[in-house]
Amino acid sequence: QVQLVESGGGLVQPGGTLRLSCTASRMITSEFSTYDVSWYRQAPEKQRELVARITSQRITTYADSVQGRFTISRDYSKKRLSLQMTSLKPEDTAVYYCNLRRSAADDYWGQGTQVTVSS
Repeated sequence: QVQLVESGGGLVQPGGTLRLSCTASRMITSEFSTYDVSWYRQAPEKQRELVARITSQRITTYADSVQGRFTISRDYSKKRLSLQMTSLKPEDTAVYYCNLRRSAADDYWGQGTQVTVSS
């Protein structure tokens, strides 16, 4: 069973920067490139939403709300995906989840990491 371990959340002031990371284990390195990798977030009393994605074809997409401020990346040799978040706003406060998916049967989630943007 693939496991995803997230790190990097925390408390930051508005306008600040955070970097989230998510590392996959129990996965052959060559398999990592066959997955779409994504970051989602869920704020209190709101539905989980897609923040950013890199597909297995290396196509990158972002939610309109984070375009130009967040950057998603993946390191194939380390089986890691990252999310660089800049110019953070209070409305970015949420639990952030990483996701690897290549089918309904191969769909894995991280444990979630809290990001709080507040002065």
